[in-house]
Amino acid sequence: MTDEQIEISVQATPDQPATWTQLARRCENLGVRALLAADHPGVGASPFVALAAAAAATSTLRVGTYVLNTGVRDPLLIAADAATLDVISDGRAEIGLGAGHTPAEWEMTGHTRPSPAARVRRLSTVATAVRQLLDGSTVPAADLAALRDVSLQAPRPIQQRVPLLVGGANPGLLRWGGAHADAVGLSGLGRTLSDGHSHTVSWSPPRVDAHVEQIHHGARAAGTNPPTVEALVQQVVITDDRHAAAAPLAEQLDTPIEDILAVPYLWIGTTDEIIEQLHTARHRWGITRWVVRGDALDHAVPVLDRL
Repeated sequence: MTDEQIEISVQATPDQPATWTQLARRCENLGVRALLAADHPGVGASPFVALAAAAAATSTLRVGTYVLNTGVRDPLLIAADAATLDVISDGRAEIGLGAGHTPAEWEMTGHTRPSPAARVRRLSTVATAVRQLLDGSTVPAADLAALRDVSLQAPRPIQQRVPLLVGGANPGLLRWGGAHADAVGLSGLGRTLSDGHSHTVSWSPPRVDAHVEQIHHGARAAGTNPPTVEALVQQVVITDDRHAAAAPLAEQLDTPIEDILAVPYLWIGTTDEIIEQLHTARHRWGITRWVVRGDALDHAVPVLDRL
C-alpha cells in the first residue's frame, strides 16, 4: 500500500522532572519520532507543561499531545497552547485530539458526558476551529457559541502547518479524520467500561480493515489523499514463543491467537517477527507510524535499532 518509512513514537507521563527530561533525551538519541503526552485532567500531568519541558531538553525530537479531550477543552486555549509549544520547541509541536471517553473528566469540569455521536460532533467542531486558528484564520463566533469572533493573533506557530492528529475508533471520527486530519491514530479500544477507564476490545484483522476503510472513505468524500495512519501499541512482549505468550490474552478475550498476533495493537514475538509484522501492517493497512508506551520502551529498543 505504501513504502513510507516506519516510525515509532513514545507516549509517556512525567513522574519526576529528572526522569522525564532523561526520557526525552533518550528518545531523541534512539531515533524516536516523537514524545507524546496523554491528557487526563485530575489523574495526569498537564500535557503542554510536560511537553514544553521535553522540548527544552532536546533539539530534534517532536513533541505532541496524545490525545486531548476536546469535550472539556476550549479550542482557542488549545490553539494558544499548541502555538506556544511550537515556538518553544522551534517548530516541533504536534496536536493530537480525541473525543473524550472518561466520564470523570467531563463531570469534574461541569459537563455531562454526551453520546458517542455528540462527542464526535464536538471533536469535529473543536478540531476544525483549532486547525483554522493555527492556520491564521478567524473563526466566526456562531461556530463556537462564542460572544465574538475567535482569532489567535499571538503567539503564531513556527511551522506553517502544525500537524493535527485525531485518535479513536468511532466510524464518524475516522471518516472526519480521513477528510481533515494530517494523521489518524488507531487504538483498538472500544466502549468505556463501568470503571470509567478500561475499554472493551475487539481485535481482528477484518475489524482493522473496516477502520482503515472508514478513514479512506472520509478522504475520498473530501477529494483528498488519505492521512498518515498510526497505531497505538497496547503491549510489547519480546519472546521466542509468540503463540504461548499470546495464549492467555487470546483466552481472556475469546479471540483466536492468529488474530491476536496479526492486529497492530500488540507486538509479541522475536524482533524479527515484530519487524515482519510492521511491514505486513504497512502494506495491508498503510500503517507507517506506531506509538509505544513509555514503560515498553526498553522492549521496543531492539525494534527501533532495526528500523
